Amino acid sequence: MKQTSFLKWLTAISLSASIGLAQAGAVDALKKFNNDSDGISGSFSQTVKSKKKTQTTSGTFQILRPGLFKWEYTKPYKQTIVGDGKTIWLYDVDLKQVTKSSQDQTIGDSPAAILSNKTALDSSYTLKEDGSAGGIDYVLATPKKNNAGYQYIRIGFRGDNLAAMQLKDSFGNETTINFNSLNTKPNLSRGSFKFTPPKGVDVLSN
Repeated sequence: MKQTSFLKWLTAISLSASIGLAQAGAVDALKKFNNDSDGISGSFSQTVKSKKKTQTTSGTFQILRPGLFKWEYTKPYKQTIVGDGKTIWLYDVDLKQVTKSSQDQTIGDSPAAILSNKTALDSSYTLKEDGSAGGIDYVLATPKKNNAGYQYIRIGFRGDNLAAMQLKDSFGNETTINFNSLNTKPNLSRGSFKFTPPKGVDVLSN
């Protein structure tokens, strides 16, 4: 369940790394930021609603383009996800287990592909402005492929700041992510995204 939640989060938040200012002319601003942005960091809270239950998690994230990212869940469990450009490492602290998988195969045509390919935004999504609610302006990103695994992504902005994201997958599950303390020019190094499995943990290949 945790890994499934991670994949939903990965595809959603990675798209947010390509998005900046969005008010009037939100799509144009989104595309401009996609071309200009090299990194983003901040904190998040995430709520996943399914037919059976609702789960809320929170933590921090860092992204450095091209293709490097780190998510750290801190509540209610501890989990670290690192993409080093070739491999995605998923470290579950409670299970004392690390799962590694090919980054290209895992992200495929998902929004996470935008991390390593600035042309993915135009090639993989249909974009349009999607109104405002609660002081947040939204952009709707609809995948062009029918087998993308999700129905849509809505990206919300409050003023100049990325505020929220909504994702609905092909099973009807809804994920809402709220962002805080965003830094669009973080001082990150590529070495920060190197992951070495801790001693004594099981390492599995996915």
